[in-house]
Amino acid sequence: MRHASALFFAGLLGFVAMVLAKSGEGETKPVRVALVKMPYVGERNVPDTSRGPDYLEEGGIRKLLEQQGAQVKPTDTVALTAEEEKAYGQWNHLALAAGEMAKTVADERRGGYMPIGLLANCNGLLGMLSGLQHSGPTPKPLRVGMVFIDAHGDFNTPETTLSGMLGGMPVAIAAGQCLTRMRIKAGLEPAIPTKHIVEVCVRDTDPLEQELLDRSEIQQLTLEDVRTRSANLHREMKRLSELTDVIYVHVDMDGLDPSEVPGVALPVPNGPTSAEAAAALTEMFKYEKVGAFGVAAMPYDDHDKTGISRQAAYNLILGAVKGVQGRKSE
Repeated sequence: MRHASALFFAGLLGFVAMVLAKSGEGETKPVRVALVKMPYVGERNVPDTSRGPDYLEEGGIRKLLEQQGAQVKPTDTVALTAEEEKAYGQWNHLALAAGEMAKTVADERRGGYMPIGLLANCNGLLGMLSGLQHSGPTPKPLRVGMVFIDAHGDFNTPETTLSGMLGGMPVAIAAGQCLTRMRIKAGLEPAIPTKHIVEVCVRDTDPLEQELLDRSEIQQLTLEDVRTRSANLHREMKRLSELTDVIYVHVDMDGLDPSEVPGVALPVPNGPTSAEAAAALTEMFKYEKVGAFGVAAMPYDDHDKTGISRQAAYNLILGAVKGVQGRKSE
């Protein structure tokens, strides 16, 4: 009961903060942003963490956000406890880290901040979704929707994958299709219904993965939908807004055109430019239910020698915040 009361009052304070942010005689209150770095990758036979989130922060995103009129609090960095570090296995470490991330995301949102995840890879979406799911004023899980922008469907399971990469499975995990223990350890319970998921610009899937997608209720938007900010895009945003309590928007950097992300591991032709994607994000974030944003798989250091990929990511983040700033006051 004590824990439930704490959640209730934390949620109430967050609600009051959001009401106050809209108050005032025509005064525009700045968007409050919380950057959350998730370095854990979850892949086997590679280092447990990536420098990508640090690299993404180091280029001056805080200053750019402030110049755009946002309030940015000190950055949160996800870290395992000493006891969790002793746990065996990279997949297990990822699940534990996602659980820690979820607590941070939930706390930030209840405090009136919009979490922006700087994610090592797409596996970080488990912590983002879990945090949003448990960010309400009561212990009851919120209904969460997701817009997933990526060249890949990430809807593989251990039975369908050709590569064996966990990074090709996070949407399937979140949707309850596989690796249930990992999802529950991350705190994402219940799973996200597939009708609450929209995938955007997906153009490279494994054959059996595509079969799973075809049987699911996941909706798909195309490159043309992004470029034109089409009626289809707005239809899906309205549909998710009616079905869910809060929406998470996620971008894998390989979802963009390879010319802007030359250092990504799995480039796929025919993606949107960062300017095109940013303009679409601005439209998405005008919808009140959109509560968080995540950027994943940032090329870093020698993989981004000119800084073009980091600038592309910044375009996306600033485009999302511009959308929140453009929301109509009640």
